[in-house]
Amino acid sequence: MKTVQVSLGDRSYEILIESGLLSQVGELLEHRGIHPTIFLISNSRVFELYGEDLLRQLSDRGCQVNEIIIPDGEQHKNLKTVEQIYTDLLSHRADRSSTVIALGGGVTGDIAGFAAATLLRGIPYIQIPTTLLAQVDSSVGGKTGVNHPLGKNMIGAFHQPDLVCIDTDTLSTLPAREFQSGLYEVVKYGLICDPEFFEFFETHLEDIRNQVADILGEVIRRCCEIKAEITSQDEKEKDLRRILNFGHTFGHALEAATQYQEFTHGEAIAWGMLVETHLSRLQGFLDGATSKRIIQTVRSIGSLPPIDSVSIESLMEAMKRDKKHQGDRIIFVLLKDIGTTVITGDIKGELLTEAWEQTTR
Repeated sequence: MKTVQVSLGDRSYEILIESGLLSQVGELLEHRGIHPTIFLISNSRVFELYGEDLLRQLSDRGCQVNEIIIPDGEQHKNLKTVEQIYTDLLSHRADRSSTVIALGGGVTGDIAGFAAATLLRGIPYIQIPTTLLAQVDSSVGGKTGVNHPLGKNMIGAFHQPDLVCIDTDTLSTLPAREFQSGLYEVVKYGLICDPEFFEFFETHLEDIRNQVADILGEVIRRCCEIKAEITSQDEKEKDLRRILNFGHTFGHALEAATQYQEFTHGEAIAWGMLVETHLSRLQGFLDGATSKRIIQTVRSIGSLPPIDSVSIESLMEAMKRDKKHQGDRIIFVLLKDIGTTVITGDIKGELLTEAWEQTTR
């Protein structure tokens, strides 16, 4: 079993990574002394695949488990779904010793984590991510929250999980589009701080796509390790952690401008990374050869849904409402090289338009 430590003092926790780990969750929680009142939050598709077995494991160890099934999809990542969870938790007398388990992808993890962060001013929760994107990104670091019609993840809280359990076998049941979406977040880690990992991704992309077990496990471990290192140094995104937002300024705007209906999160971030790579070159930070290499690698992951119907004007409006906007400045994480970032808000509007046009040609 691979173990990655997130070091945050008395809120430190482990990320456990192993093939078949779901079958061990009951035993793991028993050994860790988890309180026997558990609320399992999942969506119907994931619960059908993994929920019943997890319920059995926990029940066999004397836990009282209440399942809460929420709708699937980014369009349901809102306060209405959180209110449903609150009602179920309170109806079954959840208290501060109860534990929420989030079983599913990033949407489920973010919503369940936010409910856990805010009910009774905070109750424990555990992440069991079942998508690649959730395993390498959203399950780690304690960012929880929901969307608002005016912006992505505008309502949220920092609330660290007690444990993250990653079973790489769950990726075998993931739709191809969802797996590909996770790969965009994977390549981001190499781009922002680890050129050797970027090169590994380039040279092993086919094996990663084919989910070769040892290579995929190593990829997930390294992504979690990078995010754990960054989170341990900057939990609440005051400085270093902002580099994780490469591709997210345009990406979040793209999601908001299309009402979270047309793109998965990973696809939106992929478009965002392409635009922001062009922007890095236009701003004079990145040389042409490196820019071309990055764009070629991102596009080699797979085809992306078209963005012809999206206007730069609608994106600019969405970016002005995003939480990364400061005063009259839109904050971008750009690249100076593979593995080296620069954070800036001094980008002229005509350069944003030019970067968008170059990306959409």
